[in-house]
Amino acid sequence: MSKLKVPRKSISTDMTAMCDVAFLLLTFFILTTQFKPDEPVVVDTPSSVSEIKLPESNLVMIHIRKDGAIFFGIDQGVRIATLEKMGKQNNLTFTEKEKSEFYLTSSVGVPMNMLKGLLALPTSQRAKAAQLGVPCDSTKNELKDWLYHARIAYQEQGVIPKIAVKADKLADYSIAKEVIATLQAPPNKINKFNLVTGMENKPTKLD
Repeated sequence: MSKLKVPRKSISTDMTAMCDVAFLLLTFFILTTQFKPDEPVVVDTPSSVSEIKLPESNLVMIHIRKDGAIFFGIDQGVRIATLEKMGKQNNLTFTEKEKSEFYLTSSVGVPMNMLKGLLALPTSQRAKAAQLGVPCDSTKNELKDWLYHARIAYQEQGVIPKIAVKADKLADYSIAKEVIATLQAPPNKINKFNLVTGMENKPTKLD
């Protein structure tokens, strides 16, 4: 009597479908990932042991360059609204093209009377253009106006932004003092803000 042979089944798995899914996911992440933009101003910050991290959005950033030039940066979502408010205050009208260029500009570092000239430059030249900084002194304080209108633009979206100051460690202290005074003065009255520093290891305790 012959023995009943049990048919053998292959234990191999077809990986074609899984490979397709893996490549689809990889393509999705490549196309949707937003890379962190380059710093608009090269600033060598002093170091500290603070571990508080700045948010990636809803942030007003004030850069102070080594030579004391001040740059003002805000999120893309409020840039055009802030620009329109600043233009209205300074009797300036911006074209749709200028608004689009400003939308793509991470920070501004020129007086208002030079802003149109900056926006007229090609993107490649704009990054290399000499920017004197936003005025922040007793005679003309445009930083105060930028702060005020930016905060209004954020509030219109139901957001209270965080304020941060990032100063080069070699910048004149008097410039940082003027910026802080501008934050605290009316109409802004900002007494809570962050000072951006480089990370430093905490000191170890001695036995």
